[in-house]
Amino acid sequence: MSEQRELTEKIRRHAIVELGFDLIGFAPAERMDLEGARYEDWIRDGLHGSMGWMERNIDRRYDVREILPSARSVIVVARNYYTPHAHSDDPDHARISRYAWGRDYHNILPNRLKALHRHILTLAPEAESRWYVDTGPVLEKSWAVRAGLGWMGKHSNVITRRMGSWVFLGVLISSLDLEHTPSIPDFCGTCTRCIDACPTDAIFAPYQVDGTRCISYITIEEKPKDELSDEMGKAMEGWAFGCDICQDVCPWNRFQQPTTESSFEPRPGVLGLTIEQLRTMPDEEFQERFQGSPVRRATAEGMRRNARGLERGKER
Repeated sequence: MSEQRELTEKIRRHAIVELGFDLIGFAPAERMDLEGARYEDWIRDGLHGSMGWMERNIDRRYDVREILPSARSVIVVARNYYTPHAHSDDPDHARISRYAWGRDYHNILPNRLKALHRHILTLAPEAESRWYVDTGPVLEKSWAVRAGLGWMGKHSNVITRRMGSWVFLGVLISSLDLEHTPSIPDFCGTCTRCIDACPTDAIFAPYQVDGTRCISYITIEEKPKDELSDEMGKAMEGWAFGCDICQDVCPWNRFQQPTTESSFEPRPGVLGLTIEQLRTMPDEEFQERFQGSPVRRATAEGMRRNARGLERGKER
């Protein structure tokens, strides 16, 4: 076994066996001309809405060597977050996206990437690293595709063959020259279930999503002062925070597996939360109920706004 392959395998084994990641892949740290150009077109068309931070550091999104000049490889890890529970079909219940049922992954994955970096230093003390979990100017989903974890679905989420799309991603940029993982073909084929199922037509073409029409954007990113229209409240189909529709209908998610991460299990009261409870929830209760949850990103007033929209939508 070559030194490069042996080093790569040691990193892979530690990430999976010791740190609990479900998948890991390795890609060369090369410039992303095609992916970067598509991203710039998306920004230019205003499909990112008010998320102004996405307009910054475009040069770094094209090339991770602008972040770490010594970069030679990009390591991408994935952690399954699927739990075998169902959303309520009760029209009085407020639906919360599956990824936010438990503890915020931003409080879990970064520590494990740091641990992976520390392990790499035991193998190669001269190695340099930078790691990101949805927080830096890195095209994480594109890197996951390049690193062979899966392919980009028509809903713009990464789909893995083993677990479907219910995965969180983390990226570690490394100065090490590692053995690269073969890419996976696009297995979406002629399927358009995610496009057909989107109630707001946010997926307006294969692989193209208008963020400003996406229920996740509307319920999380739009400012609480902006009341939702009656039409939007109806189209949201009970979703108060995020949306799982495009993933729920994806045939590849029949391969979903329960996560071994207990922190991603639903916290009490999340699955049975009613629209009325949410609409009248005081700030103090909101902070206590959703402590350590991604839901806090929407703020208490934002969630009350979402609930008001859902109530008006039910009346139409």
